[in-house]
Amino acid sequence: MIRPEPQAARLSHLCGLSIEDKVPDHSAFSHARNERFRSSDIFRIAFERVVSACIGAGLVGGEGFAVDASLIVADANKQRSTPGSQWNKELDAHAVGRATKEYLARLDDAAFGAASEVTPKFVSPSDPAAQWTGAMRGPAFFAYSDNYLIDVKSGIIMDVEASRAIRQAEVSAARTMIKRTEQRFDIKPERLAGDTAYGSGANLNWLVNEAKIAPHIPVVDKSKREDGTFSREDFTFDKERNVYICPASKVLTTTGKVATDGETLYYLARTRDCRSCPLKSQCCPKAPLRRIPRSIYEEARDVARALAKTEAFDRSRRDRKRVEMLFAHLKRIFRLGSSALARARRCPVRVYTGGNRAKPPQARKACRTTTAGSKSMLSIKGQRSAALESDNPMPGSGW
Repeated sequence: MIRPEPQAARLSHLCGLSIEDKVPDHSAFSHARNERFRSSDIFRIAFERVVSACIGAGLVGGEGFAVDASLIVADANKQRSTPGSQWNKELDAHAVGRATKEYLARLDDAAFGAASEVTPKFVSPSDPAAQWTGAMRGPAFFAYSDNYLIDVKSGIIMDVEASRAIRQAEVSAARTMIKRTEQRFDIKPERLAGDTAYGSGANLNWLVNEAKIAPHIPVVDKSKREDGTFSREDFTFDKERNVYICPASKVLTTTGKVATDGETLYYLARTRDCRSCPLKSQCCPKAPLRRIPRSIYEEARDVARALAKTEAFDRSRRDRKRVEMLFAHLKRIFRLGSSALARARRCPVRVYTGGNRAKPPQARKACRTTTAGSKSMLSIKGQRSAALESDNPMPGSGW
C-alpha cells in the first residue's frame, strides 16, 4: 500500500475527505482564506478552542505568564520602498490595492502607527505597516514582531499578536494579549516574566497599579554611574517632602515639570551648596550643581527592583526561555521566516508560509556558506524517503 503524502493526508482529514477523494489544490485554500474568510474570526476561534482544550486538560497553571517578541521578515522590497519623509498615506491609499488599504486602515492601532510618532526611515508601499529595522545588528530590513504570551507551566501559548518591530508596539501588544486572555478565558496571571524591553516605567506602572500583576521584569535603569561619582542610590528620597537628600545632607528640589520624554522629573541642588561642598569632586566635579532624575513611575519601578531579588524572579527568568524555544520551533520547524502582516494578524495559529520568500541578509549569507551542511541534509531526506517506503521509520525520527 502506498502511503499518501503527509500534507495531503492532513488536508484530507481537515476537509473531511476519505483517502479515495481528490484533495483540492492548495490555491483553493488560499482563495478561501483571502476571500471567504477575510473578515472572519475563524482562525482566532480555532486557536482559542485549542487553548480551551489545554486548559481543560490541566496544562495551564494560570499563575505565571511570560511574554516576548520575535522578528518576522516582511514581504517588502527595499528597492521599491519610499523614504519615510516623502510618504503620504492619504495619497498612497488611492493608488494601492485592497490588501494595502487594509494595512493603511490599521496604522492607527496602538500596536502599529500609533505606537510611535517617529517617522520611519523607509516605508514599503506594498506593506506600510512593516518596520525598517536594524535590530539584528546587521543590514537593516523590513520586519514586524510576532508577540507570544505563554503560560510557563507547560509552555502553552495563550495568545498571539502581530505588531510593528519597535519596543512601544510590543509593549502595547503585551497589554492587549493579557486583557484578551482574561476576557476570553477568565485567567489573569499573578506574575509576568519578560526582558528589559518591557521594563519601562509606564509599563511597570500599568502592571503594578492597574493590572495588579507582579512584574518579574528587569528595570530599565541608567542612573548607575561608572565614573566613581555618586549614583542616585547614594541619595535618599523623602517621600513626604518630595525632595532628595544628598550625602552632604543638602536638599535637592523639583519644579514638578515633566521632561520631554513624558516620564522624568529632575531634582536640582542649589549652586551655592554645591560650590562649597567638600564632596563636590565625588558628586558633580564637572557641573556647577547636581541633578537627579526620577521617574513619575518610580514606585512601580521600586516594586520591580524588590521582586528582582527574590527566588521567584530567578525561577521566572528560567521559565521565560520557553518562549524563545517556541519561536525557534515556529521558524525552524514551521518555517515561518517571513509573511505578510495582514495574514499574520488574521491567523493567530502557526502556519507554514513556504521557504521561497525573501530572507534577511544574515540568512542569505548563512545559506551561501553551508554547502557541506546541505549535502548532509540531502542524506537525511533520502533516509526519510526510504523510511516512508518501509514499515520501519527512521530511528529517532519521532514518527
